[in-house]
Amino acid sequence: MSRKVAGPEIEQLVQLLARLPGLGPRSARRAALHLIKKKDQLLSPLAAAMVEVRDKIVVCETCGNVDTASPCTICVDPRRDPSLICVVEEVADLWALERASVIKGRYHVLGGTLSPLDGVGPGELSIAELIARANSDDVKEVLLALNATVEGQSTAHYLMDQLEAGGVIISQLAHGVPVGGELDYLDEGTLAAAIKARKTL
Repeated sequence: MSRKVAGPEIEQLVQLLARLPGLGPRSARRAALHLIKKKDQLLSPLAAAMVEVRDKIVVCETCGNVDTASPCTICVDPRRDPSLICVVEEVADLWALERASVIKGRYHVLGGTLSPLDGVGPGELSIAELIARANSDDVKEVLLALNATVEGQSTAHYLMDQLEAGGVIISQLAHGVPVGGELDYLDEGTLAAAIKARKTL
C-alpha cells in the first residue's frame, strides 16, 4: 500500500489531473509538482483562467462548438462559406480541422456516433438539427468528416440516407495512404480504402 506524501488538497489536485486524457497517476503527480513549483507564474493564472472559462463557456446553439458566445466565433465569421457544412463527431475534431486551416465553410458537431449497443441512437445526436440546417437555401454541400471507425462509417451512411432527399451535395473525407506513409507499414483496412478511393492522373 502506497503512503500519502502530501496533504489532502495536493492529493486531490493529483487525482483530478489524473482524470485528464493522456495523464496517468505518475504524469499527474509530475504536473502537480510543476504547478506547485511555479505557483505564481503558472498555478495562479491557470486557476483563474479555469474559473473564467467555467463561468463563460457555452455550447453554440447553431453548430455545437464550445466558445464563450453563442452563436460561436466560427458561425458569425463573415469570411466563412455558408454553403458548406462540415460534419464532425466531436468538438476535438472541429478543432483539429481548424488547426489545419482546410475548411472554409461552417461546422456541425454531432456529439458522437450512432452505437446501438451503447444506447446511442439518432435522438441522442444532433442529427435533426443537421438536417434542418442542410435544408436551408444557403447550404449546397455537406461534408461528412467522420472518423474511419465502424461507428463513424455507419453514422455516415445513416446521414447520407437522411440528407439525400434535401438535394444537397454529400461528400466524405478520403481515407487511405497518409502523406509520407510507407505501404509496408499500413494496415489492410487503410490499404483497401486507398485502393477503393483511387483516382486517375
